[in-house]
Formats: sequence, structure tokens, C-alpha cells
Amino acid sequence: MERFLLTADAALRTLFAKHHSSSPHPVQAEHGSPQTPADKALSAALMRVNHVGEVCAQALYTAQAASTRNPALKAHFEQAAREETDHLAWTRERLDELGDRVSLLNPLWYAGAFTLGLVAGRISDAVSLGFVVETEKQVAAHLQSHLDRLPASDEASRAIVAQMKVDEERHAQEAQAAGAAELPAPAKALMRMAAKVMTRTAHYI
Repeated sequence: MERFLLTADAALRTLFAKHHSSSPHPVQAEHGSPQTPADKALSAALMRVNHVGEVCAQALYTAQAASTRNPALKAHFEQAAREETDHLAWTRERLDELGDRVSLLNPLWYAGAFTLGLVAGRISDAVSLGFVVETEKQVAAHLQSHLDRLPASDEASRAIVAQMKVDEERHAQEAQAAGAAELPAPAKALMRMAAKVMTRTAHYI
């Protein structure tokens, strides 16, 4: 019952609480913002997708922490979730600044990512870590695509995305060092397909 309540609390906090970052904010006062309505709309859509990614990260790490019996690995996942909270706060704050909203489907995204994390964790700790490695690699590539697409004038959003990319790459390296197993090619392909559906949908909804 305690584990269930803690898991439910984590979900509610992710979806409905106001988050605050514990790390230095990547946006500085001199960073510019998009200058035209079209650029502003594009930035908002991309940041909404990034916010969804952080919602999924919270769900993934929460599920993996709940499913492992290894205290050290549980602490690893919980620390990663805390670090991802910074990204959740930054992307939500940026959406507010751009006058836009988060995805209306966030509860669905959370539930899907939580289920995947739980399944991976129940298979084995090595597979669970392998899932993290592949997820973070795909997220880093996705963030790079956003750096290529964000308006040049939107220096604030670009600063956030650049720092997120650095952090996600580090999470992948840490999971690899902790003993991650290499996922089979079909699993990686399915993950890419699911991510594509999510990003295309969250761009608008």
C-alpha cells in the first residue's frame, strides 16, 4: 500500500504540481525570444513536445524505482527523476512565457511511459537500465533536431534544450556504467515508432 501511495503521489505531482528547478537556470537575461507569431507558435509547439518528454521521463524513472529490488539502483532512478524535474520546470515555465499550454494528453503519456518502465523493470535490472540508455539516446537525438528547428531568435528556448541534451546524454552514460543490457533491434525500433507518434501528437494537442 505504501508503494502504491508513493507512486500515485509521484504521478499527481508530475501532472498537476508546480515544479521548481534545483539547478541553475540555463536562460540568461540577455537571451532573446521569437520575434514573429509564426516563430512563437513553432517554439511553443516544440517546447510542449519537450515537456511531454519530461512527463514521460518522470513516469519511466518512477516505475523503474518501484520495480527494482536493488536499493542502490532504486536510489539511482530516484536521483535521475529528481534531476529530470529541473527539465519539467524549465519547459513548463517556457511554455508559460510563450503564452501556450502543456499537452492535453499528459495523463495518457504518463500512463504509457509508466507501463513501459514497469515492464522493463520486471524483466530485469539490466534490461531496465538498457531501456534508459536507449530512451536517453533517442531523446538526445530528438533534442538535437529541435535545436536545428527552433527559430534562431529564440535563444531562451535553445538554451534550455541545449542543457537538457547534455543532461540526457549523461543519464545514458550513467545507466550504461551501471550495467545496462543492449536492447534488441526490434525493441529499439518499436521505441522509435512510439516516440514518433507521441511527438507528432503532442506538437498540436
